[in-house]
Amino acid sequence: MRFILALLLLLLPAATALCGNLDFTLHKLDSGRPGPTILVIGGIQGDEPGGFSAAALLVSHYKIKSGSVWVVPNLNFLSIIRCSRGVYGDMNRKFAELDPKDPEYEAVQKIKAIIRDEQVTAVLHLHDGWGYYSPTFVTEWQCPLRWGQSVIIDQESAETTRFGNLQELAARAVSAANDHLYEPLHAYHVKNTHTKTLDDETAKEMSKTLTYFAIGQGKPAFGIEGSKNLPPAMRSYYHLRVIESFLKSFGVEYERTFELGAPQVAEALQSNVAVSFFDNKVYLDLRNARERLRYIPLKKDSAVEYQPASPLLALVSSDKSLKVYFGNTNVTELDPQFMEFDSSLASVPMEIDGVRREVPFGKVVDVRKGFSVAPSGEYRVNVIGFSKPGLTDEAGVTLTKAELKKEFSVDKAGTVYRVEVYKGEKFCGMILASFAGDAPRMAKSDDALLRKLKKNGEINLGR
Repeated sequence: MRFILALLLLLLPAATALCGNLDFTLHKLDSGRPGPTILVIGGIQGDEPGGFSAAALLVSHYKIKSGSVWVVPNLNFLSIIRCSRGVYGDMNRKFAELDPKDPEYEAVQKIKAIIRDEQVTAVLHLHDGWGYYSPTFVTEWQCPLRWGQSVIIDQESAETTRFGNLQELAARAVSAANDHLYEPLHAYHVKNTHTKTLDDETAKEMSKTLTYFAIGQGKPAFGIEGSKNLPPAMRSYYHLRVIESFLKSFGVEYERTFELGAPQVAEALQSNVAVSFFDNKVYLDLRNARERLRYIPLKKDSAVEYQPASPLLALVSSDKSLKVYFGNTNVTELDPQFMEFDSSLASVPMEIDGVRREVPFGKVVDVRKGFSVAPSGEYRVNVIGFSKPGLTDEAGVTLTKAELKKEFSVDKAGTVYRVEVYKGEKFCGMILASFAGDAPRMAKSDDALLRKLKKNGEINLGR
C-alpha cells in the first residue's frame, strides 16, 4: 500500500485539517490453489476497533494456503480516525436506498461491487456491540437486546449455491469460539434477526445493512460481534476465533504468525505501527512513539509519498504538521523539515557492537553497546540526540546509549534514535538505532493488558 498525501479539506474535532487518501483498501490474500473466496469486512463503524483490528491482522499476519480471503479492514476510514459510529451517519444503514449526493455514496457503491464480484463466495462482517447477547434475560447487560459476543444471521438459510445453511455454520463458529473463552460471560450465541420475515423495528433496520444486501446478491453473509465491554485486543482475539472457524467450515486453509491469545493479539497489532517515506529513505517505528517528532526530513516541492505497515495507519495533515493515526489512536505528530533529497547513496557502512555491517536506509539496527557510521569525505552524519561543540560530522564517533539525549529519541522509553546521512545540505536517508534489546516496544494500554492476563494466568488457554 503506497499512499500520496493529497490536500483535501476535512473537519476534525476542534480543528480544520487537511487529509490524505482515506479511501478503503482491498487486500486479496490468494493462495493460488482452488477454493472459495471469503470477503472479510471491518471498519464500517469507526468506533468498533475489535472488528477492524482483527481484519487488519488477517492482512498482515495470515497466509492463505487454499482458496482466497479478501479483506477490507477500513471500510469507513474517516469514521475510524474520528472514533465515530459514522461521521456522515451510519454507513451500515445505507445498503437499501441511498441518495447519490450522500458523501459516502461512492464508497457504498464500491463495496457493493466487491460483494457482487462473481469470485466472492461468502461474506463475514465484523462489528463490536455493547454487552453480551443472550437469548434469555440474565441482566441488563446480558439479554436479548444486546449484540456483543454474537454471530448474526438474517435468516436460517439462504438460497445460494454454497454455504446456504446459515444457522448451522453460525452455530459451528459459536461452538468453536466457546471452546476458548477467558470467562463464561464471554460466551457466543447465534442471533437470528429474521430480517426478511419479521415486521418489527429491528428487522426494518437490518434490511438496510451490508449483510442483508449480500444475502440478496446470493452471497451467504454473517455478522460477527465482539463486546465493547471487553478490551479491544480481547475483542479482536474472539473475532479471530470465530473467523477461523468459518474459514475451516468453508474449506479455506491458513497459517498465522502468532499463537492465538489476547496478549499475543495485542503484540501482533503493535508490530505494525510503522511508516516509511519515499521508497524507504525514511522509516519510523512508531510503537510507543513520543507525542511529537520534530524535523522529520521530507522531500521538498513534492507530494508526501508514504507506505504504512498496517492498513489501519494513515497520515492526516494539520496546519504545518502530519498527524499519524493507527486506527482510533493518534500515535504521534510529525513536524516535517522539507529539503532536497540525494539518491546517490542507498546504504552506509556501520560498526555495531564491534561488528562492521553495510546497512541500507530504512532499517532498524539493534545495538547493545555502541555504534558508529564509517567516515566518508563526501557524506556527513547527524545522529539526532547527540551533540558535541565544534563537531559538524558525527561519522566515526562511537556512540553509546548514555551519550544520547533521551528527549530526542523516537520512542518515549528513550531507546530508538535517528541516524541521518547528508550529502552537503541534501538528505540521503535515515537508519534507526535501537537500544531496546529483546523487549517489545508496546503501547501502555496493551502492556497493561499483558500484565493483567499474565497475573490472572490467562495466557495459556490450554484448550
